[in-house]
Amino acid sequence: MDILSLLLTITGYMIIAYMLIVGGIYLILFFMSMPKIRREHGLDRDEPIEELTESEDTYPVSVLVPAYNEELGVVSTVRSLLALKYPEFEIIVINDGSKDKTNEKMLTSFNMEKVNSPIRQHFPTAQVNHVYRSRTHKNVWLLEKENGGKADALNAGINFSRYPYFAAIDGDSILERDALLKTMKPIIDSNGGVTCTGGTVRIANGSEIRRSVVEKIALPKQPLAIMQIVEYFRAFLIGRLGLSRVNVLLIISGAFGVFEKQRVIRAGGYETKTIGEDMELIVRLHKMLKDEKSTQRIEYIQDPVCWTEAPSDVKSLKSQRIRWQKGLAQTLWRHKKMMFNPKYKGIGLFSMPYYFFVELLSSVFEFLGYFIIIAGLVFGLVNPEVTTLMIIVTILYGSLLSALAVLLEEWTYHKYRDMKSILVLYFWALTESFWFRPFMVWCRVVGLFSVLKKKQSWGDMKRKGIEEEQKGA
Repeated sequence: MDILSLLLTITGYMIIAYMLIVGGIYLILFFMSMPKIRREHGLDRDEPIEELTESEDTYPVSVLVPAYNEELGVVSTVRSLLALKYPEFEIIVINDGSKDKTNEKMLTSFNMEKVNSPIRQHFPTAQVNHVYRSRTHKNVWLLEKENGGKADALNAGINFSRYPYFAAIDGDSILERDALLKTMKPIIDSNGGVTCTGGTVRIANGSEIRRSVVEKIALPKQPLAIMQIVEYFRAFLIGRLGLSRVNVLLIISGAFGVFEKQRVIRAGGYETKTIGEDMELIVRLHKMLKDEKSTQRIEYIQDPVCWTEAPSDVKSLKSQRIRWQKGLAQTLWRHKKMMFNPKYKGIGLFSMPYYFFVELLSSVFEFLGYFIIIAGLVFGLVNPEVTTLMIIVTILYGSLLSALAVLLEEWTYHKYRDMKSILVLYFWALTESFWFRPFMVWCRVVGLFSVLKKKQSWGDMKRKGIEEEQKGA
């Protein structure tokens, strides 16, 4: 028993050191983000983009919407896209063999007719059976294809698209009217020096949405959904913004990103044999840029907002996070030769190790940490000093960082304007370490073990439909 206690104590100190180091990295990313966040505070966000609505330098964009069983949300998504303030764009919905009424919803809602339109073959994809075009909105297209997965659907959309840039939007998402313009602005201003941009994603659950427009931002009733709002604050405002400032960002959210089409074509398109196709493409683009010694950048733009429906039940959330963790592991393994490779500079020496040791393996260390806390409190197997330190570090590592993210959101964008919502967000952020984070750790550990499974899929999520969020779900 003494040997077991000694081993647990030593392991406890190692985990404490690890969590303090990771917490320190998050604080460094926070301070790296602060100059940009400070500039955003009190900024008139409409003035810098108004001239772009009529500028001849504004590139046309193809908006790709891959859809699989999205009958509840796809019409709302397309309607929100039609309302975008952007000079020239087309909307291409790719129905990837849906088993529900996704196709019927699109055909009837937008008065679509079958057309004969050529499809280029930049990439091989599952067969596209029919092409439809809206009679009332000539820039709205629908591709009806055999099921091949999300990456395959995106590749089919790229094959069909006409414009030099494309935006990838999830079929259950709604863009704010100026989101595309703001996301394209760095590309336009840099004259192509930025090859890819990603915007901020926010949780729509609880907000009032009418006619595909977020009319009132409000919190959902379920604590599970509220915690995901806080989690997104931390991921985007601290993590992605900090990494983007030094051009080492490895993830552009699959829910909303803009890409230079020719660069993606040269990279080989989306990888169909991995779950994390969005991250894998970004890593491959970084590799290509470094191999070519290109000065092009990949940037995260924190202001543009894409609203999406978050899982509101435990089963759907667990499935989503297992899939995310599996995709992360697959991507890091596929590009393992970049790890610690000085040829890839910040990507190989910092970003890849960061995602491996912090984003991937932290779940294992945290899982052991919870085990040691239980062993100390319940069975008395661990030095009380170690147990106390472990509890303190766990709270600091999770809850206080999340509370900091809520503070940053309120200070810069204040989307939630009533004080009650802010207090609710703070309250749940401070409880994170006691229930939500242990559940996330478990999901991520399961996700690591699921890497051995070969089958890829879209993943299942019980949806209420984003328009129904107006009821305060």
